Amino acid sequence: MSQYDEGHTVAGWSGAAVAVAGSACLAVAVVGWTPGWYLGLVLLVVAAVLTWVLHLAGWGKAAGPRPRTAWGVRDTSARAGHPDCFACRLAGRRGEVVDAPKQARTVETRTG
Repeated sequence: MSQYDEGHTVAGWSGAAVAVAGSACLAVAVVGWTPGWYLGLVLLVVAAVLTWVLHLAGWGKAAGPRPRTAWGVRDTSARAGHPDCFACRLAGRRGEVVDAPKQARTVETRTG
């Protein structure tokens, strides 16, 4: 496992997979498959909405690195919103500002 938090989440991977399918439809549309324009554009919108909904459901992550113990785990803080998160602000969730280094020290102390 990588030592860096690369942000691989269910929300990110799901949205990326649907966006790739939409891009493939658009690519085929360029060479003559007319329905590909509509299907590709719809899939790109679905990818954005799917990623947003999964992020709000806790399957995404807040900006910045996460402690190793939080990798691959559902983010229970998403219900209140992440600080400085555009997706959370769109949903009306503001989140409280948490001092990231202090939070990281707390997690390291609990696990160490």
